[in-house]
Amino acid sequence: QLQASGGGLVQAGGSLRLSCATSERSFSGYAVAWFRQAPGKEREFVAVSNWRTGRATYADSVKGRATISRDGRKYTVYLQMDNLQPDDTAIYYCARGVYLRVTGTLPSEYTNWGQGTQVTVSS
Repeated sequence: QLQASGGGLVQAGGSLRLSCATSERSFSGYAVAWFRQAPGKEREFVAVSNWRTGRATYADSVKGRATISRDGRKYTVYLQMDNLQPDDTAIYYCARGVYLRVTGTLPSEYTNWGQGTQVTVSS
């Protein structure tokens, strides 16, 4: 199970840290990614942390403003978002990939999804 939290209402230029809580069984050996979906738009990739190398991949739209990290003691994946803009308004979802598979940016590569957390950025 994945539990996303940390969303909220912020002004443009503000920051939020989103959390995706998993379990010991769902953490090691799994890539965990963040996606987002704005009203009337398709779900889009935000960031993923490679479980094997720790290397992160970001969407161009958030590069330089987002940082994904993993805490192996808490089995939690974080997404730090800085300098938020109104275009960042969306429901943010975390998703888990397939065991021992390096995953990419497509939603179809992920098999388990959290319930989402709303991020709203006011101008």
